[in-house]
Amino acid sequence: MKDILREIGMIARALDSISNIEFKEFDLTKGQYLYLVRICENPGIIQEKLAEMIKVDRTTAARAIKKLEMSGFIEKKDDQQNKKINRLFPTERGANVYPNIKRENEYSNSVALEGFSEGEIETLVHLLQRVRRNVEKDWEYVKKGNKRAY
Repeated sequence: MKDILREIGMIARALDSISNIEFKEFDLTKGQYLYLVRICENPGIIQEKLAEMIKVDRTTAARAIKKLEMSGFIEKKDDQQNKKINRLFPTERGANVYPNIKRENEYSNSVALEGFSEGEIETLVHLLQRVRRNVEKDWEYVKKGNKRAY
Protein backbone atom coordinates (compact mmCIF):
# COMPACT_ATOMS: atom_id res chain seq x y z
CA MET A 1 0.00 0.00 0.00
CA LYS A 2 1.26 3.45 -0.90
CA ASP A 3 1.88 5.72 2.09
CA ILE A 4 -0.45 8.49 1.03
CA LEU A 5 -0.61 10.08 4.48
CA ARG A 6 3.14 10.69 4.37
CA GLU A 7 2.70 12.59 1.13
CA ILE A 8 -0.20 14.60 2.54
CA GLY A 9 1.82 15.32 5.68
CA MET A 10 4.84 16.54 3.71
CA ILE A 11 2.64 18.83 1.62
CA ALA A 12 0.88 20.20 4.72
CA ARG A 13 4.15 20.80 6.62
CA ALA A 14 5.81 22.50 3.64
CA LEU A 15 2.86 24.83 3.08
CA ASP A 16 2.55 25.53 6.81
CA SER A 17 6.26 26.40 7.01
CA ILE A 18 5.97 28.74 4.03
CA SER A 19 2.95 30.46 5.58
CA ASN A 20 4.60 30.84 8.97
CA ILE A 21 7.65 32.46 7.35
CA GLU A 22 5.63 34.75 5.09
CA PHE A 23 3.16 35.84 7.78
CA LYS A 24 5.88 36.87 10.24
CA GLU A 25 5.73 40.33 8.63
CA PHE A 26 2.18 40.66 10.01
CA ASP A 27 3.29 39.48 13.49
CA LEU A 28 1.38 36.24 13.11
CA THR A 29 3.21 33.40 14.80
CA LYS A 30 3.10 29.67 14.20
CA GLY A 31 -0.23 28.56 12.79
CA GLN A 32 -2.20 31.60 13.98
CA TYR A 33 -3.22 32.37 10.41
CA LEU A 34 -5.40 29.23 10.39
CA TYR A 35 -7.49 30.56 13.25
CA LEU A 36 -7.64 34.11 11.92
CA VAL A 37 -8.92 32.95 8.52
CA ARG A 38 -11.72 30.88 10.07
CA ILE A 39 -12.72 33.76 12.37
CA CYS A 40 -12.75 36.23 9.46
CA GLU A 41 -14.83 33.82 7.37
CA ASN A 42 -17.15 32.99 10.29
CA PRO A 43 -17.46 36.12 12.43
CA GLY A 44 -19.12 35.29 15.73
CA ILE A 45 -17.90 31.69 15.75
CA ILE A 46 -17.48 30.08 19.16
CA GLN A 47 -14.18 28.62 20.30
CA GLU A 48 -15.40 25.02 20.37
CA LYS A 49 -16.64 25.16 16.77
CA LEU A 50 -13.38 26.80 15.67
CA ALA A 51 -11.33 24.03 17.31
CA GLU A 52 -13.50 21.45 15.55
CA MET A 53 -13.01 23.13 12.15
CA ILE A 54 -9.23 23.20 12.52
CA LYS A 55 -9.11 19.74 14.10
CA VAL A 56 -7.31 20.69 17.30
CA ASP A 57 -8.19 20.17 20.95
CA ARG A 58 -9.82 22.96 22.94
CA THR A 59 -6.65 23.76 24.91
CA THR A 60 -4.61 24.28 21.74
CA ALA A 61 -7.34 26.49 20.30
CA ALA A 62 -7.63 28.47 23.55
CA ARG A 63 -3.88 29.25 23.51
CA ALA A 64 -3.93 30.40 19.88
CA ILE A 65 -7.07 32.48 20.42
CA LYS A 66 -5.55 34.13 23.49
CA LYS A 67 -2.43 35.08 21.52
CA LEU A 68 -4.50 36.46 18.63
CA GLU A 69 -6.57 38.47 21.08
CA MET A 70 -3.48 39.83 22.88
CA SER A 71 -1.95 40.77 19.52
CA GLY A 72 -5.07 42.67 18.53
CA PHE A 73 -6.16 40.43 15.63
CA ILE A 74 -9.43 39.26 17.19
CA GLU A 75 -11.81 40.17 19.98
CA LYS A 76 -14.21 38.19 22.13
CA LYS A 77 -17.76 39.39 22.65
CA ASP A 78 -20.38 37.94 24.97
CA ASP A 79 -23.22 36.07 23.32
CA GLN A 80 -26.53 37.97 23.49
CA GLN A 81 -28.54 34.99 24.80
CA ASN A 82 -25.93 33.04 26.79
CA LYS A 83 -23.38 35.10 28.74
CA LYS A 84 -21.21 31.99 29.26
CA ILE A 85 -20.44 31.89 25.53
CA ASN A 86 -17.84 34.14 23.93
CA ARG A 87 -18.08 34.81 20.24
CA LEU A 88 -14.94 35.56 18.22
CA PHE A 89 -14.68 38.45 15.77
CA PRO A 90 -11.81 39.88 13.74
CA THR A 91 -10.63 43.34 14.74
CA GLU A 92 -9.77 45.93 12.13
CA ARG A 93 -6.18 44.69 12.27
CA GLY A 94 -7.30 41.08 11.70
CA ALA A 95 -9.63 42.06 8.87
CA ASN A 96 -6.79 44.00 7.20
CA VAL A 97 -4.44 40.98 7.29
CA TYR A 98 -7.07 38.53 6.04
CA PRO A 99 -6.82 39.46 2.29
CA ASN A 100 -3.07 38.75 2.39
CA ILE A 101 -3.68 35.31 3.87
CA LYS A 102 -6.35 34.60 1.23
CA ARG A 103 -3.97 35.67 -1.57
CA GLU A 104 -1.24 33.39 -0.21
CA ASN A 105 -3.71 30.50 -0.04
CA GLU A 106 -4.89 31.06 -3.60
CA TYR A 107 -1.29 31.29 -4.82
CA SER A 108 -0.29 28.09 -2.96
CA ASN A 109 -3.31 26.32 -4.47
CA SER A 110 -2.33 27.42 -7.97
CA VAL A 111 1.28 26.25 -7.45
CA ALA A 112 0.18 22.92 -5.97
CA LEU A 113 -2.30 22.25 -8.79
CA GLU A 114 -0.12 23.43 -11.66
CA GLY A 115 -0.49 21.12 -14.65
CA PHE A 116 -3.70 19.51 -13.37
CA SER A 117 -6.82 19.54 -15.54
CA GLU A 118 -10.14 20.76 -14.13
CA GLY A 119 -11.32 17.15 -14.01
CA GLU A 120 -8.23 16.04 -12.11
CA ILE A 121 -8.68 18.88 -9.62
CA GLU A 122 -12.32 17.95 -9.05
CA THR A 123 -11.37 14.30 -8.58
CA LEU A 124 -8.56 15.21 -6.18
CA VAL A 125 -10.84 17.43 -4.10
CA HIS A 126 -13.49 14.70 -3.96
CA LEU A 127 -10.98 12.03 -2.95
CA LEU A 128 -9.34 14.23 -0.29
CA GLN A 129 -12.75 15.05 1.18
CA ARG A 130 -13.44 11.32 1.44
CA VAL A 131 -10.09 10.80 3.18
CA ARG A 132 -10.89 13.66 5.59
CA ARG A 133 -14.33 12.23 6.41
CA ASN A 134 -12.77 8.81 7.10
CA VAL A 135 -10.14 10.32 9.39
CA GLU A 136 -12.70 12.54 11.15
CA LYS A 137 -14.47 9.44 12.44
CA ASP A 138 -11.32 8.29 14.22
CA TRP A 139 -10.54 11.84 15.36
CA GLU A 140 -13.95 12.10 17.03
CA TYR A 141 -13.57 8.64 18.56
CA VAL A 142 -10.09 9.30 20.01
CA LYS A 143 -11.01 12.84 21.09
CA LYS A 144 -13.63 11.30 23.37
CA GLY A 145 -10.92 9.32 25.18
CA ASN A 146 -11.17 6.08 23.21
CA LYS A 147 -8.26 4.11 21.82
CA ARG A 148 -8.23 2.73 18.30
CA ALA A 149 -7.54 -0.97 17.80
CA TYR A 150 -4.89 -1.39 15.11
